[in-house]
Amino acid sequence: MNARLIITARLISDFGAFLNMVALATYVYLLSNSAMSVGIFLASRVGGGIFASLIGTRFYRRWSGRVPLIAFDLLRAVLLGGLLIVPVSQQALLLPVVAFGLGFGNSMFAIGLNSQLPRLIEPDQLLKTNAWITSASSAAMVGGSLVSGLLVAAFGFETVFALNALTYLLAALLIAPLRFAVSAIDEQSASERNEWSALRQGLRSAPVIAAMLAVTMADTLGSAAHNVGFPIISRLLTPDSASTTLGLMLAVWASGKLLGARIASRLEGSDNRHLERRFFFGVALMSCGFILMFQQHSLYGLLLFSLPAGLGDGFSEVGLMSRLQREPEHLRLPIFSFLTLLQMTGFGVGMLIAAPFYGWWTPGAVVLLFHGIPLSTLLTVKGLALRRERVARSSPTPVP
Repeated sequence: MNARLIITARLISDFGAFLNMVALATYVYLLSNSAMSVGIFLASRVGGGIFASLIGTRFYRRWSGRVPLIAFDLLRAVLLGGLLIVPVSQQALLLPVVAFGLGFGNSMFAIGLNSQLPRLIEPDQLLKTNAWITSASSAAMVGGSLVSGLLVAAFGFETVFALNALTYLLAALLIAPLRFAVSAIDEQSASERNEWSALRQGLRSAPVIAAMLAVTMADTLGSAAHNVGFPIISRLLTPDSASTTLGLMLAVWASGKLLGARIASRLEGSDNRHLERRFFFGVALMSCGFILMFQQHSLYGLLLFSLPAGLGDGFSEVGLMSRLQREPEHLRLPIFSFLTLLQMTGFGVGMLIAAPFYGWWTPGAVVLLFHGIPLSTLLTVKGLALRRERVARSSPTPVP
């Protein structure tokens, strides 16, 4: 019961997130006719996510369970509802606040749900549930991104904002019946100790987790580069139908991600080592897929390599979430907060760094450079692991 409610709630919540990401960015540009305003809006959204990652651990130590998740759904609904009440002439100053609040609410919801999922789902069902959540998120991305433009064209921005607010209210209703298992740690004592110090100690004792987080950080730089490059490569290949090409590319990529998540959940072996290998393989496949995508000179080639890029994304996300959720409960929450911090800062900084390169180099060269970073990080991690194994084998076995 819990699994179905969570998957449906995540589907609806992510659909709402992608719906407003597209609609609001377009709305800001039409309202201000300024690319700088769009940049401020997107930066405010990323800033909200970074702020959430910094306070998420302390917050959920004090307030856990379904109530905070419902509260963050309601917060996002209220922010969007405010755009229906405030006059358009006064919305220029409100929109960065809305963006910050949405980024904050999205990240706090994700931190709370991902870190508490083992308290909602039986251990042997976690891998399958994570795969379905990733699949739902992929479907939501395609649906929200494609439907947003159609709804705006047919009914206008106000209707889209009202519908978006309703999606968050519906997600809150689905969260309400969830039943959480009792926490295995003393919440009060956990909130009083230095969480970041405990996280550092935990990562030292689990070098594989540290390696996975390092690869994730590197991967966000590649992701930032290809996200900046999506509209550019679409316009270069099909100048007269760039938006259609972009929609098709995202649809094929998300379909690959959904398929990758399903395959990852059905592969034999579900211990920690299998999940770790799945993650590293997925990152390598995704980066190679995006590099090959941006080397293409035809729409069919672009769409062909969108599929393996999505497959790798599905593999890596399922492997990462399932592996991190197996960490001890006192480490799980700070790890997911730190993961969100890495993703938000890496993506935000990556977009700022990658954007100028598109004015100097071809899109294929830019994506090769930035997706070469996670591939190089993977090779470094693998080299360190092999070196550690050689040292361990060469060390003399102690005599009892």
